[in-house]
Amino acid sequence: MPRSDAPRVPRAAGLRRRILAGLGLTAALALAVVAWSSSRLGEYSVLTMGVDAQHVGHGGRGAGVSVTALTADPSAPADVRVELVARSGPIALPGGRSVQGYTINGTSPGPTIRARQGQLVEVTLVNESVGAGTTLHWHGIDVPNAADGVAGVTQDAVPVGGRYVYRFRADDAGTYWYHAHQLSHEQVERGLLGAVVIDPATSAPPTAATHPTTTDAVALLHVYEGQHTLNGRVEDEHVEAGLGERVRIRVINTDQGTAAVWASQPFRVVAIDGRDVNQPTDVTGRRVLVPAGGRVDVEVVAPAAGAARVHVGGARSVVVGPVGAQAPEVRQPQQDLDLLSYGSPVPLGFDAERPDRTYDYVIGRRPGLIDGRPGMFWTINGRMFPNVPMFHVTTGDVVRMHIANESGEVHPMHLHGHHLVVLSRNGIAAQGSPWWVDSLDVHPGERYEVAFVADNPGIWTDHCHTLQHAVEGLVAHVMYDGVTTPFTINGATGNQPE
Repeated sequence: MPRSDAPRVPRAAGLRRRILAGLGLTAALALAVVAWSSSRLGEYSVLTMGVDAQHVGHGGRGAGVSVTALTADPSAPADVRVELVARSGPIALPGGRSVQGYTINGTSPGPTIRARQGQLVEVTLVNESVGAGTTLHWHGIDVPNAADGVAGVTQDAVPVGGRYVYRFRADDAGTYWYHAHQLSHEQVERGLLGAVVIDPATSAPPTAATHPTTTDAVALLHVYEGQHTLNGRVEDEHVEAGLGERVRIRVINTDQGTAAVWASQPFRVVAIDGRDVNQPTDVTGRRVLVPAGGRVDVEVVAPAAGAARVHVGGARSVVVGPVGAQAPEVRQPQQDLDLLSYGSPVPLGFDAERPDRTYDYVIGRRPGLIDGRPGMFWTINGRMFPNVPMFHVTTGDVVRMHIANESGEVHPMHLHGHHLVVLSRNGIAAQGSPWWVDSLDVHPGERYEVAFVADNPGIWTDHCHTLQHAVEGLVAHVMYDGVTTPFTINGATGNQPE
């Protein structure tokens, strides 16, 4: 037998090494089990989430007002009453193939709800067959908190056979939409949504010379299993208009990514996220980008010959002009319209330079565990869900936020119940019309300063509207002092807002 020159390890020393290695492996496994166990969420309340840098502790300080008490005047009669019936089943898509998903009153998108500014809207949601339960969130409408429709935060998900009544005053004219906020990443993608249009309470009568009649059209974008639709059809839309007629196209992006809008002739951006642009000017050779969840109202004038084509989302178009008129196809411009300097300034109505609260919302990403699931998850200020910051405010506060994206993906950030005004981007101050948003695309490496007035008490979700990102932890809350909620997530009621 050949001899080995390797040093011989005493039997006792080898045994000790094996024991130590085994102990190390056992300790590592124990730590992994502890980490897994501690990441399990179980049933929880948003009241126990996160820590606010300006307050030690959590929500519920003060007298303790429940979100259920934050409603529209219960004694006021409704001006607009709508019943919406949610069902699970096939969706017929004219021009395309049918898909399985969710409908409202038999269609997807569901019916457009139209009201006039100042009217009290009452919507009864009936869940006929959505097995996991459902809700309706009024995206961009600053509703009372009890009507916000977030399962486990402002209400329980409505079970099959149940109903829930939403009541809110249509205070702000503009373009909005509604969608499920129970398993929203699945229910919204599969069609549980619709448009809302709130018309101005009054408008100056137009004259033929200075303001020809304006036609109004909704352009709701949604992708059903790879099929790009416009108002539920895999087809372009035609809006009949005569020479010189102004047409307002309300673009609603219900998808998970950014949509581009451009036209074959000059157009104007007249509103963003339901807020009018002050003194908009003609846009040529540029596209306007619409974040996931965002809305942009554009206005075009019917041309003297042929028709105008407004490209919405890249795959679909709205053709404006006489019946049968041809509209040219135009390539998507490479340059974006910079909304930071579009239009003309007007006072904000509050002093954003003297805020009562200042917060950071810094988005990152790292490996970890959420609810026992390993993966790469989003972080807020370095913290992983559910230990993300809680942004406490008091009614009347001027709140300033620094939003920074240190991750590698675009995040369309959406704050419920409020509109933010953009003060600066990457250190460059806003110079145009006040850029009010409820859905703001923050690209990798970008930094925004935004502000809002805390004038709508409640517990408000502040999350990414690429809804799978919210599932992966990119969700926080703005919490008013003294507000509580009786609702929980992951309990017997099955509430799962994202």
